[in-house]
Amino acid sequence: MSLHLYDTAARRLREFVPIEPGTATIYVCGATVQSAPHVGHVRSGVAFDVLVRWLTANGVRVTLCRNVTDIDDKILVRAIDEGRPWWAVATAYERAFTDAYRVLGCLPPTVEPRATGHIPQMLELIGRLIDSGHAYASDGDVYFAVGSFPRYGQLSGQRPDDVQPAADTAPDARKRDPRDFALWKSAKPGEPAWDSPWGPGRPGWHIECSAMATTYLGDTFDIHGGGQDLQFPHHENE
Repeated sequence: MSLHLYDTAARRLREFVPIEPGTATIYVCGATVQSAPHVGHVRSGVAFDVLVRWLTANGVRVTLCRNVTDIDDKILVRAIDEGRPWWAVATAYERAFTDAYRVLGCLPPTVEPRATGHIPQMLELIGRLIDSGHAYASDGDVYFAVGSFPRYGQLSGQRPDDVQPAADTAPDARKRDPRDFALWKSAKPGEPAWDSPWGPGRPGWHIECSAMATTYLGDTFDIHGGGQDLQFPHHENE
């Protein structure tokens, strides 16, 4: 029996034909560990667990990469609210997600990378985007230039002319276009920061998954999954 999956870009069901027969490489956008998991979070875990089990039962060798976003604006806000370090907040809620997946009987992913463990890969990818004219540095921040990518909007069905300013950065004259989104955020007082060629800072959300996916699965892989609510802006920006 063949497997058909809904293709977001094609807007239709398509038969799954792996790049390499007998294998399946899958990336799933995992949790941003800023609060306890709820049914919406774990629904994704169950859905892709079913997919992995179905493929495995049919003799397919599956590599599943599901990330953990352990640095994010929401985590920093929650750390202030709870009065404890950001890394303690991220660790505690990551464990809560692991426990929830276990209770539901979900198989563990092949690899579960954390964003904070892949800063070098993100910096390398940002550098490539700058060199190719798709990104630019501005006073310690780095932004993706939406106008440089003609296919922007095709995945989610958005019209670039209708797109509102990116929600992950405040209005800022340093951006060439209000729709441009942050790949690297310059350090702010009291926030965690890593060194970079553009000054100390931390990665933007969208570059994290792109760097981790290609690190473990390569530039081309079979399935990129995630919740429908992530189609825009996250998956589009990836």
